[in-house]
Order: sequence, then C-alpha cells, then structure tokens
Amino acid sequence: MTRYQSVWRATGPTTAYPPLTTDEGVDVVVVGGGITGLTTALFLQAEGARVALVERDHLCAGTTGGTTGKVTSQHGVIYRELVARHGSRRAGLYAVANQWAVETVADLTQRLAPEASMRAPAYVYTTREEGRADLEEECRTAAKLGLPASLVVGDDLPFSRFPALRFTDQLLIHPVDYGYALAAALVEEGGKIYEGTPAFRVEEGSGEARVRTASGTLTAGHVVVATLLPIVDMGGFFAKSAPVRAYGVAARLHGAAPEGMYISLDSPTRSVRPWGTDGIVVVGESHRTGDDERSHPARWEELEQWSRDNFEVASFEYRWSAQDFSTVDSLPYVGRSPRRRRTYVATGFNKWGLSNGTVAGSILADLIAGRESRWLPAFDATRLPDLAGVRNLVGHNLEVGRELVSGTVARLRAAGPEDLAPGEGGMVSVDGATVGAYRDPDGGLHSVSLTCTHMGCTVRWNQAEASWDCPCHGSRFGPDGSVLAGPAVHPLERRPIDSD
Repeated sequence: MTRYQSVWRATGPTTAYPPLTTDEGVDVVVVGGGITGLTTALFLQAEGARVALVERDHLCAGTTGGTTGKVTSQHGVIYRELVARHGSRRAGLYAVANQWAVETVADLTQRLAPEASMRAPAYVYTTREEGRADLEEECRTAAKLGLPASLVVGDDLPFSRFPALRFTDQLLIHPVDYGYALAAALVEEGGKIYEGTPAFRVEEGSGEARVRTASGTLTAGHVVVATLLPIVDMGGFFAKSAPVRAYGVAARLHGAAPEGMYISLDSPTRSVRPWGTDGIVVVGESHRTGDDERSHPARWEELEQWSRDNFEVASFEYRWSAQDFSTVDSLPYVGRSPRRRRTYVATGFNKWGLSNGTVAGSILADLIAGRESRWLPAFDATRLPDLAGVRNLVGHNLEVGRELVSGTVARLRAAGPEDLAPGEGGMVSVDGATVGAYRDPDGGLHSVSLTCTHMGCTVRWNQAEASWDCPCHGSRFGPDGSVLAGPAVHPLERRPIDSD
C-alpha cells in the first residue's frame, strides 16, 4: 500500500530534542531545522560560537525531508541564463559555490554519516530534437564557468536517444539521515537544539537580538532565520519570491535502478534518482502553492504513469510533496537582512536547497564571524533585482493582487457545508459568512477562517494534502488551522459551525 509520506522521513531516524522551556542567552540563535539551519549552526559552532537552534516541528520535517536528495551544481539549464542576466563573474561565483557545496557535503557525510551518500553523475536530457541546441549551449557555458560538464550519448540514458548534458561526480544523499547527523555533531560540539518550539518574533535593540517563542526567549548577538521564507521579513522577500509545490513518488522496480540522476529539459519537468539498488524517486508536477485546481491527487497519478511508461515498476511505495520559493532573478537571497543589524536570512533556493543551503551556511558563518565571504556577491540578500527581475517582480505581485480579488469573489460563490463529503474540504457559506470547512473521514466538520494570518490573503483548499494553502506567499495550515509552513506564525482562527 502506498504511504502518504516522504520516503526520506519514512526511512530515516527520529529525533527527540526537547522544546525550549526557559529564557536563555547564547551567541547565535538559528531559527529553522532544515539543511540550511543545521549547516549554518554547525559551521558557527566550529567557529567557537555558542549556538541554539529552534525548530517549530521536528528536524528536517519541512522541505529538506521532501527533496530528491540531489546535491549537485547542475540546476537544470540555468547557467546561460545567469550569465546573460548577471554577467560571467556573478554566474561563475554561483557555479563554483555550488560545486564547492557538493564536495563539502561529500566530506561531511563521509565523516558523519558514510551510509547516507553516494557519488553519481547528473544529467539534463531532452526527448526533442529542438532541445539539442539548448543543451549544447548550456554545456559550453557551464564548462567555461569551471563546472564538470560534457555532452554524452548513450551512457546510462534510459529516456532519450539525444545527447544529454552530464555533470560528473555529483552526490546523492539520504537528506534526513544527513540532517540528523549534522544535528548530532552540533550537539556533540556543545550546541543546543530545541524541537517543537515555534518562533514568533525576532527583535533587535540594546546591542542584542531576541527570538520570542511561546515557551521562552532566546537572547543572542546574532539571529539566523532559515525558515524557507523568513518569518521576519524586513527585505520584502515575500514579494520577490513565488511559492511553488512539487510532488514526489518512490517506486520499486523489476530490476536494477539507473545509476545516475536525471532532470528533463522538456516540460513537464521530471526529476529522477535511484532509490537503493532497485528503486527510483520521481519528482515533478510543480505548480504555484494555493492553486486549488492543481492541488489534486492527479499530480501523483501523472508521475506514476510516467514512471510506468519509462521503467518496469513493481510497486509504488510513497507519495509526498514539498515546497520551495523561486526568486525573481533566479539567485537565492543570503546575508544580512535589509534594515537589520543582527538578523540574517537565507531563502529562495529555487528547488536546489541542499547545495545552496550549504553555501548559505558558509556565507552566514563568515559574515557573523566578521569575515568577507567569497560567495556573497552572487547571493547578497540586499541586492536589487535586474531589469528582468523587476518585470518578474511586477508580474508576481500582480498575481498576488489577482489572488486577493479572486479570493473575495470565491467567497461569494461558496456552497453550504452539507455539500462536503467525507474527506472533502472547501469554502462554505453559513448564515451569510464564508468559512473554510473540512469534513473528516468520520463525518466530523472542522471550520476555520479563510484569511491567512501572514498578510490577509484568502487561503485555498488543497485536496491532495488536506490543507489550507495561501496562494500569495505560501503559508500552509492544517484542517484545524494549525500552522504547517510559514511565513505565517499564527494559526487560522477557528470558526465553529453550529450543527443544529
């Protein structure tokens, strides 16, 4: 039977770090327990800083635990775009930084979790003749930037007869095993981890910063906010990034798994990697968070059908989804948060967070230690967007405006709660008011406000995952209104429906 859970969370270890229960003072507080937060914390601990990390849920319970587990400098067909938009120097820094991340993660896994990684080539492939020229140009650009790129034909290419772009000696990891190994190393070196500790606010003043949680306050000289999209946003990152969900399946095969990792140039995107010796992980079907027409189990069905078409599938074992943010200029934002002196951010990894999050850890550790970071010019969180980025910024925020209007219109069209079958959710009208309701499999009705607690957009029902998702900035809530993912930090207000 297929399980609705990330293959990595299902097959990884569990942690039991305690929640924060008292006020405490440290040198650096890291908010967020994914790869970015854990890596940053470990690097800072190695600098001699006293570090405390707080995580709302469990470590690696968010995007890190839902990735493909690819650590690679090959990010699809991106480098010719980066050169055209940002110039060779900045594109080259991005390229070399991500290749450095591959080797850094390889070294860390070899030392901390040797069973959690393996080397493999990474391919971009096409199934269309017209894609050949794009791959040839990308190969020339990537090679000029110092990346291990070449064009190959055959050579373990199960999908296409056309040449593919190959990056040699990249890395596959079990991201949860790796994340937990980073956590264990952090604690062994004297760092502290608090799970089940949502951070609500970061304040600065009097030469220090404070992270407020429901169960205590952490005071420090510096704070790193590594929460996918910052919960504290003085830089307008929510307006410069678009939330995107993608879906994943894990399957066992009749026969051996392919040796490499793959991503398609063609649309819809398909990203594939081996899972053990006889399995595969396939990820794709991306769409903007909160798109209620696409947030449907059919997304997994599309991936499963593609898998059957290209492999001899014995069984599908897991289904899951994950979220990331795509920036308006195709580069992440890392560094000191604008208009803040002691607060640092890392966001907008464009679905390549295992390598970019590792680079972010290096940048942030350098900045907090008072050193110049060699990678910062390509990632600087205070930068202004290029001309194309400005156009994308305008388009993104027009989309947010449309969502505000369409959410209001949708509320006017809401049906009654009696129309919801068990397992269904949606907007319902009760006594002239519109609320969000979900009827659980036992027939119980759960109802909440439809207004996102981040910036007031109307949330939409996600039928695939039984959640309320904000199409504006990506916050997600459970059927009962509890926060599943930020930038929102407060739950949806509960709006009980009188059943009489």
